[in-house]
Amino acid sequence: MALTAVTCRQAQPAEKPYKLYDSQGLYLLVNPSGTKYWRYKYRWQGKEKALSLGVYPQVTLSEARNQLALARVTVKSGQDPAEARKQARRQQVIEIGATFEAVAWEWYENRLAGASDSHRSR
Repeated sequence: MALTAVTCRQAQPAEKPYKLYDSQGLYLLVNPSGTKYWRYKYRWQGKEKALSLGVYPQVTLSEARNQLALARVTVKSGQDPAEARKQARRQQVIEIGATFEAVAWEWYENRLAGASDSHRSR
């Protein structure tokens, strides 16, 4: 039986973590601390893996299902969704220029500019 928003909201922490299953590998992991995490369980190259889809209630049931659909498309296209997510994050870091090299050069240029300013003030 598929999850409902009411079931997710009313899930209470227990002594041990437990899972509330939706469908197609989507489940809500309820921890003893009371935190609730959306996970997608899938198989990649013969191994079982779990992809985090967010924290409940910030990510609602409908949003988790939308993310599940995207992850399932990624698996069907022959990619591991966890690796695809990591690659997208790496690409984003490169695009904004927040690589170590970029930060190091910025620091170096600021340091040079500061050194030349201090020479002028003497």
